[in-house]
Amino acid sequence: MRNYWTALVAVSLAVAPAAAVAEEAAADRAPPVKAPSAMTPTEIKAYNEGLAQTHPYYIKCRKTLEIGSLVKKNRVCHTNEQWKEVSAKGNQDARDTAEAMTSKAAERFELIGMEGRG
Repeated sequence: MRNYWTALVAVSLAVAPAAAVAEEAAADRAPPVKAPSAMTPTEIKAYNEGLAQTHPYYIKCRKTLEIGSLVKKNRVCHTNEQWKEVSAKGNQDARDTAEAMTSKAAERFELIGMEGRG
């Protein structure tokens, strides 16, 4: 058991400097010049080389179903930073819609309540 821990510590010490160098290189990385959805899978793989999957400029792709088709799918690619913005905008739109529906329902109930009193 002791040999296991010794080997584990030795490996982690050997890997730590390499990880630090990779992080420094990734920190200097600029966002992609081309729109990620316009890049080929090979270009995306080359761009992501050396980046952590959590890095803001790491490109992730998702496939979405084409509306009206049973087979066709669209590939949508964005950086993590862009996916975060897309998600935040979608969430805000949903909140705005829910709020608008709630306020309209409240207005209707107020109007109905006033008519009943008159």
